[in-house]
Amino acid sequence: MIKSKSVIYLASKSPRRKKLLKQLGLKFKTLSVDIDEEFQDGEHPVRTVKRIANEKMNVASHKIKDGIIITADTIVVIDKKIIGKPRSEKEAFKFLEKLSGRTHAVYTGFVVFNKSNGEKISGYERTQVTFRDLSEKEIEDYVKTGSPLDKAGAYGIQDDYGAVFIKKINGCYNNVVGLPLSKIYAALKEILSK
Repeated sequence: MIKSKSVIYLASKSPRRKKLLKQLGLKFKTLSVDIDEEFQDGEHPVRTVKRIANEKMNVASHKIKDGIIITADTIVVIDKKIIGKPRSEKEAFKFLEKLSGRTHAVYTGFVVFNKSNGEKISGYERTQVTFRDLSEKEIEDYVKTGSPLDKAGAYGIQDDYGAVFIKKINGCYNNVVGLPLSKIYAALKEILSK
């Protein structure tokens, strides 16, 4: 179990990341960080998620005087194209239609930063997710729930309904939810040991 004298901040509005971090038994506060999460043409997914997580860190570190900050960014990649959060129900439908019956990759970049001593660890996780074939009706019903609209790739592996789309995963489940817990845990332990 990790114990910290410093205040730990999760710089994310995601209820899923908050729930995951609670699994570590940590006491932490949340910070809201608003940045323009733009994807750059031709940029490798690893570079994208690490860059955006660092941009979130830059904003978050100006909001607090002292403590440890955790930031993260998650994307879905299929056909070498990044799929972020859908901007509409129509786009969510298109995303899910594209993922149907195929395998895609989920990347999460993260940064753990100790503002008091300047120690910073950044990294990423990659998980492969395979969807079963989805019917138009299944996609429509799921999109109508509103759940896909705040999630990269337009689905939540942890959703009651979204979970049934998944045929198999290869890699870290928590990464698909939005936070690679084992890597975050290791980074926090290292940061706190210095």
